[in-house]
Amino acid sequence: MRDIVIFTKKEWLEAWRTKKLLLILTVFVFFGILSPLIAILTPEILKSSLGDGVQISLPEPTSVDSWVQFYKNLTQIGIYLLAIFFSSSVNGEVKSGSLINLVTKGLSRSAIITSKFIMILLLSVAAILLSFGVTAAYTSVYFTDNASPHIFLALIPFLVFILYFSSIIILGSTLFKSGYLSLLFSLLMIGLMYLMNIVESVRAYNPIMLIGENVSILEGITELSEMNWAIVVSLFLSAACFFISIKVMDRKKL
Repeated sequence: MRDIVIFTKKEWLEAWRTKKLLLILTVFVFFGILSPLIAILTPEILKSSLGDGVQISLPEPTSVDSWVQFYKNLTQIGIYLLAIFFSSSVNGEVKSGSLINLVTKGLSRSAIITSKFIMILLLSVAAILLSFGVTAAYTSVYFTDNASPHIFLALIPFLVFILYFSSIIILGSTLFKSGYLSLLFSLLMIGLMYLMNIVESVRAYNPIMLIGENVSILEGITELSEMNWAIVVSLFLSAACFFISIKVMDRKKL
């Protein structure tokens, strides 16, 4: 435990000094601001693009539109940015040789993986919660409807998915020597989950479901309990990826 605390502090200081922490938080704050802004401006943009000669009737934007945009930003851009940010988490240090002295002085390899995983998860969750808070604040100001009664429930499955995705990132970064290959591994795992979702019988167990039904949970159309099996599978796979990463690290030549 002492090794984990020490190395986690080292990771935190590194994220601060390299401006990685500031960059991640800034990007996700931007997503938080952008979500309600796009919801407000989209009808006006559509009207202006069609010209004055075309008369169309567009519904007034609601808080749901803001949250739809929020989850689009996170699922279509945000999670891939996280993969880019952290794809060299382990292999970057192995390549630079910075771990050799630490391991020879007694730092356990499992502590390295644990600390890296904790930092990836903490920074990812912090960025998402900050983005969520900004979106919630702006949405409550610009949209006074009651169309989004379960905004916190809708975020729970997304955070569980981030836990699973963090374990995929750490596994890829441990398995492969280059950041490019570890990033490709993370993207292929996402692609595989989307491909598996074509099979209707496995959808309820597929972790990708956790980032696909957030808006319907938010509106009260889908119950969070319908995600139970996907949550259980995600937690199991997270643990599996984490322990495989430790085993791979134990055998890796530094």
